[in-house]
Amino acid sequence: MNLARMIFMSDELHDKTDEDGIVTRTRRKGIYVLPNLFTLAALFGGFYAVVMAMNGQFENAAIGIFCAMVLDSLDGRVARMTNTQSAFGEQMDSLSDMVSFGAAPALIAYEWALKGLGRWGWMAAFVYCACAALRLARFNVNTSVVDKKYFQGLPSPAAAALVAGFIWLMTNLEVNPDRAAWFMFALALYAGLTMVSNVPFYSFKDVQMKKSVPFVILVLIAIGIAVINIHPPVVLFALFVVYGFSGYGVYAWRKARGLQTSVISTSTDEPDEYGLHK
Repeated sequence: MNLARMIFMSDELHDKTDEDGIVTRTRRKGIYVLPNLFTLAALFGGFYAVVMAMNGQFENAAIGIFCAMVLDSLDGRVARMTNTQSAFGEQMDSLSDMVSFGAAPALIAYEWALKGLGRWGWMAAFVYCACAALRLARFNVNTSVVDKKYFQGLPSPAAAALVAGFIWLMTNLEVNPDRAAWFMFALALYAGLTMVSNVPFYSFKDVQMKKSVPFVILVLIAIGIAVINIHPPVVLFALFVVYGFSGYGVYAWRKARGLQTSVISTSTDEPDEYGLHK
C-alpha cells in the first residue's frame, strides 16, 4: 500500500466466516480523510455564510462563499494528486456544492435585499436555488461525455461568486439594499438561468499544476494577487462579471465559425457510481 493511502485512508480488519465455518480476515476500506477535509471545510464556508446573513453580517457572509469556492477548487485536485479519489468523495462534493453554491447564495440574497420584494424576491431566490440543483444533477449525469475544456452552463461556484460578490461590493460601498433589490433580482435570475443553459464556459481543467511554467507566469500570478488586494470586493466582482458573460462570447464565436455550440450532449441515462463530480 502506497504512502498516500496509508496516510489518507483508514482501513479496518474484520473477520468473516463462510458457510463451511472457515474464518477469513478481510480489510474494510474506510474514507479518505484529506480530500474530504477540504470538502467539509467548503461546506462549513456555506453554512457560515448563512449564519452570518441571519445575523445581518452580509460582508462576512459573502466572504464565506468565496472561501468555500477556494476550498472547493482544492478538494478534487488534492484527491487526484494524492491518488485518493473515491465515489464517496465525489458524492460528498456535490452535496457540499448544493449547500455552499446553491442554497447559501439564494438565502443570503433573500435576506439582504430580495425579502423587500415580497413574492418576487423569494421567487428569484428559489429559481436560483433550483437551477443550481438542476445544474449539479446535469453535470453528474453528463460527466462521461463532457468536453473537459468547457462547462455546459455557468458553473455553480462562479454563479455563487456573482451573487455574493455583488452583495459584498454593495455592502462595502454602504449602498442601501432597497436601492439594489431589483438589480439583485435580475442578477439572481441571470446567474440561475445561465447555470442551466447550454452556453460553454471555459473550465481551466487543461491547466496542469504539475508541469513547469516560465518564470514570467509566477510574476503575473504575484501581480494578480496584488491587484486583488487593492480592493477585493471590486476586483473579484469584476472578474466574475467578465467570466459570467464570457460564455456568451464563446458561444457567439463558435457559432460564427460554424462550430458546434453545445460542448456536451445531454444524457438521460443513470450515471455510473464512480466518476461523478459536482
